[in-house]
Amino acid sequence: MAYLLLYVDDIILTASSDALRRSIMDRLSSEFAMKDLGPQNYFLGIAVTRHKGGMFLSQRKYAEEIIDRAGMSSCKPSPTPVDTKSKVSVTFSTTVDDPTLYRRLAGALQYLTFTRPDISYAVQQVCLHMHDPRVAHMAALKRVIRYIQGTLDYGLHLYPSSFSSLVSYTDVDWGGCPDTRRSTSGYCVFLGDNLVSWSSKRQPTLSTSSAEAEYRGVENVVSESCWLRNLLLELHCPIKKATLVYCDNVSAIYLSGNPVKYQRTKHIELDIHFVREKVAQGQVRVLHVPSRYQITNIFTKGLPLVLFKDFRDTYGYVNSDVNITIE
Repeated sequence: MAYLLLYVDDIILTASSDALRRSIMDRLSSEFAMKDLGPQNYFLGIAVTRHKGGMFLSQRKYAEEIIDRAGMSSCKPSPTPVDTKSKVSVTFSTTVDDPTLYRRLAGALQYLTFTRPDISYAVQQVCLHMHDPRVAHMAALKRVIRYIQGTLDYGLHLYPSSFSSLVSYTDVDWGGCPDTRRSTSGYCVFLGDNLVSWSSKRQPTLSTSSAEAEYRGVENVVSESCWLRNLLLELHCPIKKATLVYCDNVSAIYLSGNPVKYQRTKHIELDIHFVREKVAQGQVRVLHVPSRYQITNIFTKGLPLVLFKDFRDTYGYVNSDVNITIE
């Protein structure tokens, strides 16, 4: 068995035996001009560090470049990437002097979320205003950068783990957008003990109830989980157990398993049937989790410092200087 990941002219190759890996490399080298860089340590701006407990992914160098680009190398760190106050309106305050700089920094921060799930919500909020950035939006963007300044040594930790289960969490901030009253959906998916997928995104349509918004959030994470199950099947690592989806809205959980059709759910009928079909097939189970333990809150709203750190630690998000012993 061999897996090859190709992005333009960058390749990661892993195989079940060293002989197979060398054979594939020899065949590729006979057709293309290639160079063996040895064990993986850097790929598309992501540094990879192997250690006794698994693998550590970091974008420290890329993060430092963003800070330098913003001219904030000597800024004071912020304890969290976003405050707990109400979201900033589109028309709030005056237009920034340099919208291009705002857009460049916001775009750069999007790529940083590849190993920084803790800033996903803050970056999503910043990117909502790229078309017309205001002074208040720039202040929010700079707060994200100040948070990054204080967490440069942090990254995503991947552990050796069983591939037997997918566990997902989903949450929604209902009607949180002050301009459109659309909801913000957030989810995360764990493969064994490892966080493999996460998202923070404003829903494309308005939801008239919290149950409707939460159910759309459930549909989003079920779609992602089904894609991951199919990907793992193609990689010959099938998931035989049902994907567990944890949600803190009792009504959304009830709708996922109840075949009765309600008048107020007809406008989300496709979402209703999609989730119910996966539940009926045994691929998905939608379960309740108390709001206090809903770790996806970090993807839908600003949290107090203590709660933010508590949820952040559940994602395998560690400080490289403290928690890693290099082999």
